[in-house]
Amino acid sequence: MPNSRPRPRRGAGSGAGAPGRDELVSRSLQSAEHCLGSQDFGTAYAHYLLVLSLAPELKDDVKVRRALLSQVDPLFCETFQYTLFRWAEELDALSRTQDLLGCYEQALELFPDDEVICNSMGEHLFRMGFRDEAAGYFHKAVKLNPDFSDAKENFYRVANWLVERWHFIMLNDTKRNTIYNAAIQKAVCSGSKSVLDIGAGTGILSMFARKAGAHSVYACELSKTMYELACDVVAANKMEEGVKLLHMKSLDIKIPKHIPERVSLVVTETVDAGLFGEGIVESLIHAWEHLLLQPKTKGENGNCEKYGKVIPASAVIFGMAVECAEIRRHHRVGVKDVAGICLPTNVKFQSPAYSSVDGEETIEPYTTEKMSRVPGGYLALTECFEIMTVDFNNLQELKSLATKKPEKVGVPVIKEGMLDAIVVWFVLQLDDEHSLSTSPSEETCWEQAVYPVHDLADYWIKPGDQVMMEVSCQDCYLRIQSISVYHSEHEMEVGKSFTRNKDLLSFGNEAELCSALANLQTSKPDVVEQICVLESTEIALLNNIPYHEGFKMAMEKVLSSLTPEKLGQAMDTQCQNNEMSCENGPSNSHQSTPEPLYVLDVSEGFSLLPVIAGTLGRVKPYSSVEKDQHRATLDLICEASHFPKDTLEFWLRHVEDESAVLQRPKSDKLWSIIILDVIEPSGLIQQEIMEKAAISRCLLQSGGKIFPQYVLMFGLLVESQTLLEESAVQGTERTLGFNIAPFINQFQVPIRVFLDLSSLPCVPLSKPVELLRLDLMTPYLNTSNREVKVRICKSGQVTAIPFWYHMYLDDEIRLDTSNEASHWKQAAVVLDNPIQVEMGDELALNIQHHKSNVSITVKQ
Repeated sequence: MPNSRPRPRRGAGSGAGAPGRDELVSRSLQSAEHCLGSQDFGTAYAHYLLVLSLAPELKDDVKVRRALLSQVDPLFCETFQYTLFRWAEELDALSRTQDLLGCYEQALELFPDDEVICNSMGEHLFRMGFRDEAAGYFHKAVKLNPDFSDAKENFYRVANWLVERWHFIMLNDTKRNTIYNAAIQKAVCSGSKSVLDIGAGTGILSMFARKAGAHSVYACELSKTMYELACDVVAANKMEEGVKLLHMKSLDIKIPKHIPERVSLVVTETVDAGLFGEGIVESLIHAWEHLLLQPKTKGENGNCEKYGKVIPASAVIFGMAVECAEIRRHHRVGVKDVAGICLPTNVKFQSPAYSSVDGEETIEPYTTEKMSRVPGGYLALTECFEIMTVDFNNLQELKSLATKKPEKVGVPVIKEGMLDAIVVWFVLQLDDEHSLSTSPSEETCWEQAVYPVHDLADYWIKPGDQVMMEVSCQDCYLRIQSISVYHSEHEMEVGKSFTRNKDLLSFGNEAELCSALANLQTSKPDVVEQICVLESTEIALLNNIPYHEGFKMAMEKVLSSLTPEKLGQAMDTQCQNNEMSCENGPSNSHQSTPEPLYVLDVSEGFSLLPVIAGTLGRVKPYSSVEKDQHRATLDLICEASHFPKDTLEFWLRHVEDESAVLQRPKSDKLWSIIILDVIEPSGLIQQEIMEKAAISRCLLQSGGKIFPQYVLMFGLLVESQTLLEESAVQGTERTLGFNIAPFINQFQVPIRVFLDLSSLPCVPLSKPVELLRLDLMTPYLNTSNREVKVRICKSGQVTAIPFWYHMYLDDEIRLDTSNEASHWKQAAVVLDNPIQVEMGDELALNIQHHKSNVSITVKQ
């Protein structure tokens, strides 16, 4: 490809004279247009750069530049954008990252105030993993044009990555802030005058230390976004002279290059729900070895300034075994038959949180839940038990954590129930006087770590049984593995991962061990076991019976309407085949086979819908799953269902460009059914879904359908202090007088996702109302702007508008995303300014729909 960075000839802008220059500009534009016609975007882009290099004065003033360029080509700016974007796509496909970024840098030098180019640059950076940099470009695009919906949507999405929502929740936790402030104040007043804040975030702990009287405060923060935010916060609170901020990991800090000498106090809150997941052990080992003064020995007196210490001083980790249907349906496949499809016994579905000896060591071995708000609640099956203690002021203990052998723990069962998970929390002892608990029974900003239980033959336990497990701290994670049950009848049930333990004899006598191991040898030796790792939402989808039954009925209706007689006969044959044994196999027919009906499922992630479609007669189903593991699993399911070989095909193997999935099944064929993923598990509408629907309508045969055919969006008005606190920092009182809210609230987003409306602390102030209709089959029924009037049925403050969807596969079959069996969560628009309302009032909601983005505003 030609070089896209031509060097301007020296003096080309002046020595040639204005007429000569204009002629060259005109010729270069003609060449660019010719290259565009032949889709040579690289050369076209080079010509456009040449135009601008021939007239350097055009770069100085935006109005002058646009005026002069429009004389030559009225659509120059738009054409330049189009050329840049198409050339960038080619460079991206060729993995020429540096050239791609170089093109955008050149374009932004020429058009620094072009919001479209800024937004496009951000999109490329985000795809490359440069989230901090991407956010900067999205933010700039929104500032340049606050009504630019694409840039706003991009900024909202990336803001969730850059400033995670727990920052808002923790800064609003007055109890947490007060206790940390008291512990830091006590340490500083006792003589710890030099302080290092590891993982500073907004810098609030550093400011606590400075306000308490620390002479020198250093704060390190790895995230570029959070570092810049902390700089603004510290300056706004007039502490920039007393707090030195470092944009780096604490592991990279060197004395005297970054800080002049060892400090007497390290403060940190680099802990996650499982305590160790943020790397606190590694960072404190490094701090004790390189950055902290030596600790004071027991019984030793003296000035604290001469000794090192850490806040928090220690932690105690607790756990309990629980029954929880919500955790179960997201981490264990509890069904054997899905809409007539039998799941074979040699397929083992697992969630990423499955912590076994064979698992990926780098995968976080737990998920997190706010157990006090988990839908349906939970039942404690054991008393809470102590798992581990750790002293952060003891270097040797910290070093031994990673090398210590797994410790066996046995816990007596106190209540009968289903063993679904081990729930873990901790008490953070900041010093001998101040502590914070993350227990589910506490009012806390913290979630708890959840270790789902897998691979037990029977999950039912009762008083007298014991839950056994191994506990360790490997790879900076708290690991709870090899969970099993020792029954009161002296029969041990052993999980699969437990069979690799070399020390099983400690759990019972040799006869019991032999019996337990013998019971494991039940599978046929020639059957290959397929492990299929699914996201928790994918497992919940597999467990969602109404979803699969609804799709089966809707597909059957459409296919019957297209070939009623043949379909009925074929379904009878299929049912007979499914009842036959593997040895007999499906029957062969010598009659001429009719042309199949084509079904395409472009759902995100793992989906059984194509397999279900394959049971509905002469159907050729295509799946768009990407992962080899998922394809192998679907093949095994088809084999267990006695499908003829190659009944199910994987569509991406037939598509040259994976970005253009929606194509004809064959050059002379059209689809009978196209299944689209309309709603994300988070509760938002999928991006570009209406564009996909428009393409899909062109690919359907007469009588063919898109599923779902249309979607109704519902919402209601609520008062919820919880949603306010999870969306923005509420003034200075929560942060003990420090001015943090205006800075971090720049990253607040108007929509909260992954909500469980059934357990959300809120007061409904209205009845549910229909907000919007999205019709994928009949687009003229859609409106881009709609006003909905809502009657207030209870006085209060409107703080948010939660919303959900009814997806209509046809006029009779509907799926509700707020249903308790749903794998979807709900979302909510959180108002910037709550509105006081009285019963009987009426509020008008303005619903705007642009592409796949929906905005809801309140008109008073």
